[in-house]
Amino acid sequence: MVERGSAVGDKSAGRAFIGSFTSAGGRGIIAATVDGDTGALTETGASDAVADPSYLALAIGSGGTILYAVSETAEGAVGAFEVDGPSPRPIGGRVPVCGAGPTHLAIASGHLVTANYGSGSVSVLPVGAGGAPAAASGVLQHEGAGPHPDRQRGPHAHQVLPDPTGRWVLSVDLGTDSVRICALDPETGELRQHGETALRPGTGPRHLAFHPDGGHAYVLNELEPTLTVCRWDADSGVLEPVAETAVLPAGATRPSYPSGVVVSHDGRHLWAANRGHDSIGVLALDRTHEKAELITTVPCGGHWPRDLALDPTGRRLYAANERSGDVTWFDIDPETGVPRRSGSLDVPAASCVIFA
Repeated sequence: MVERGSAVGDKSAGRAFIGSFTSAGGRGIIAATVDGDTGALTETGASDAVADPSYLALAIGSGGTILYAVSETAEGAVGAFEVDGPSPRPIGGRVPVCGAGPTHLAIASGHLVTANYGSGSVSVLPVGAGGAPAAASGVLQHEGAGPHPDRQRGPHAHQVLPDPTGRWVLSVDLGTDSVRICALDPETGELRQHGETALRPGTGPRHLAFHPDGGHAYVLNELEPTLTVCRWDADSGVLEPVAETAVLPAGATRPSYPSGVVVSHDGRHLWAANRGHDSIGVLALDRTHEKAELITTVPCGGHWPRDLALDPTGRRLYAANERSGDVTWFDIDPETGVPRRSGSLDVPAASCVIFA
């Protein structure tokens, strides 16, 4: 049952926004309050102005908070929303990204950057003074393929994000088994490839998360349930793989397709969502941050966890379980890093969770 009790103006409550696939029965972008004591989500409103908003991003500035969403459709688009009320309100219309099937977006140097899975490209869209995105200023087309006969016939950019310094933009490509490092010109919106890091063929990298130290990154692979540990040199813009570890226990029999990866605020633990196995892998990071060890897995609270997110305090973990249609939250043991299920909210076709 969806609760609707908390007021948006309650300063003791945080805000969360949840994406969902409208083509699979989802209601688009759901706004919710977050109870500061329990972490419970209470829905306040929704908007279906953008079809299949599979991933969201927030820009917080002097003019207020703007929410951005990709539209993971064949034609590919983004939308912008004001979020100061109970329901997200569209700013302008959908803007094409000049790429197919965008699965991720990020904000970098005053621009929106999208990873377009279907076309294997990355698009850049300037953001205007009112927060609305303008027409794409550039598209960087990935090239290459991998050994998987069905999933790697060509490039499939799956995630894009700035590094902790804001100097570089990294794009993770499942189809080419690589991560591209790019420089974004804030004046022209041009995205220029600086380098490319090859990962083990056939692993299918999907998402990447940085360590709080800013010098390490962890790439979660979808086609094999593994995590690639990398060193990151922001001065030179070089990503160097140094180790690989499993995110599922030995002997796991169900096919699994890892999706989201999150690093704890203190840098001691890492969590990986495993679709199919329907679990969250809990990994410990050593003092060098270059060794990750699988401690255990815990049930994700539903079926097909597509995304994981930490709340701003770092004390709770949220899983968007797409096929069971819920967002489940967990209290995290600060010593062991093991999540313990605390509650859930019904969200049909849930795809991601972000926090204001």
